[in-house]
Amino acid sequence: MVRRTSESWKPNGLELCVHRFRDDAARPSGLTLLLLHGFLDAGSTWDLVAEPLARAGHDVIAPDLRGFGRSGRVGAGGYYYFPDYVADVAALVDALAPARLGVVGHSMGGAVAVYYAGASPGRVERLALLEGLGPPARGPDVAVARMETWLREMKGLDRAPRRLASMQDAIARLAAHHPRVPLDVLATRAPLLTREEPGGGLAWAYDPMHRTTSPLWFQAEGFAAFLERIACPTLVVSGGPTGWRPPDEAARVAKLARAEHVELPDAGHMMHWSAAAELSERLGEFFARGSAGGAAGPGSEEAR
Repeated sequence: MVRRTSESWKPNGLELCVHRFRDDAARPSGLTLLLLHGFLDAGSTWDLVAEPLARAGHDVIAPDLRGFGRSGRVGAGGYYYFPDYVADVAALVDALAPARLGVVGHSMGGAVAVYYAGASPGRVERLALLEGLGPPARGPDVAVARMETWLREMKGLDRAPRRLASMQDAIARLAAHHPRVPLDVLATRAPLLTREEPGGGLAWAYDPMHRTTSPLWFQAEGFAAFLERIACPTLVVSGGPTGWRPPDEAARVAKLARAEHVELPDAGHMMHWSAAAELSERLGEFFARGSAGGAAGPGSEEAR
């Protein structure tokens, strides 16, 4: 039976909630799997995928990234940048994954995974990117407009919790944004993505600052340099016609030294909710290849 716990860690001065999934009855694979969630999501919603992976003997950890879920929010004068997420991941890996590491990143979490794996290529044994190859490319021509927008939005930012009328309201809002996910599944996601406010009432469990436009634009050339540094086997998973892909996805995948592609044609973008069983099976097969005998690591013959 999978044992699920939530722990508090403070890797870079900000408290992070880390969800762990273990099956004490399973034969340990020796592999720690780090699951990184997407925008406005939380580590806790990986449970439908994390539990099967834990039953396969992996030690599964799924943090709420800063400003999401139960993790801490930056203080006044702070902001959320990708290097902040990467620094948190690096610190969590040092603390929680002392030996072999596999990483799974969905959407925004995929970009975080690419930056981390590219900066620490010897640390990641296997990598899975679930529609997580970064946003569309942007050129410097958007720089001024983004800075103007950011300044305007930050000036009028209200960081008060985004209130909800009820849990049913939360489910209805999720359904409007994720129509391909069954309602019974969304009903189990909503409690994980909301929180009870101290003064009463329900609110989304993310910092409203995340809704502002970042003053920095996505630089595809720099991202490609990180992709080129990733030497480990990489599984690229797409959600089919209703999923999301950058226009230059093929060129980005071509930068990966050892990429393989899997299509879940009916999954859509939120595949860890809509097609959890199939996704878990594909991920299980992929990570099992790095766990035979429990000895394959970043420096082993299998990993080269």
